[in-house]
Amino acid sequence: MVNKQKILIVDDDEAIAELVSLYLAKECFDTMMVHDGEKALVAFDTYHPNLVLLDLMLPGIDGYQVCREIRARANTPIIMLSAKGEVFDKVLGLELGADDYIMKPFDSKELVARVKAVLRRYQAVPKPEVPAVDKGKCVEYPGIEINLTNYSVLVDGQNVEMPPKEMELLYFLASSPNQVFTRDQLLDKIWGYEYIGDTRTVDVHIRRLREKIEVNPSDPKYVYTKWGVGYYFRG
Repeated sequence: MVNKQKILIVDDDEAIAELVSLYLAKECFDTMMVHDGEKALVAFDTYHPNLVLLDLMLPGIDGYQVCREIRARANTPIIMLSAKGEVFDKVLGLELGADDYIMKPFDSKELVARVKAVLRRYQAVPKPEVPAVDKGKCVEYPGIEINLTNYSVLVDGQNVEMPPKEMELLYFLASSPNQVFTRDQLLDKIWGYEYIGDTRTVDVHIRRLREKIEVNPSDPKYVYTKWGVGYYFRG
């Protein structure tokens, strides 16, 4: 019997939480509901969800802080739910580590589609070990090595932890050095044509990458911006 994927639903509106749980249960997900930030963090540690649906407006600890706390502990995907529609709120949520952002009120089919899309992106199939002489999907430049076979990145010999999508984005850029890719091209190549989010996702992931691999993110050595066009890896 296949274990059901677990979704932690965090929303202070119990009616909305129940409705979301019903939608997901119909798609064979296992769900847990909590209604404030403190309980969300406790549930995260005990329930071990595959994905968190996180409302921003929570009593006590708000959704932004819960997102920070979860992201400091794990790379578990997070989809934020909010009635706030300002660009600032969306970008802030993404910068804090959320993987997607859904506006309330939402369509049940869209919600389920986004949950499935985010889970697909995080379910990289483990790669079999290969002989040392066969590096598989690996690119190397002075000071950095990106190995997609075992999902590892070494910067100046030190291992750098990052979520799968950040690593796939870095590998894709590094595999075609000095070639500029638009945001739409990167969304299509890395997230897939069914991705429902917008191009700001690319900007946020590039910013996170620079913070992890660059000595000075504002003066990058590896990942460059071609203003008005997109991004490229300098080989």
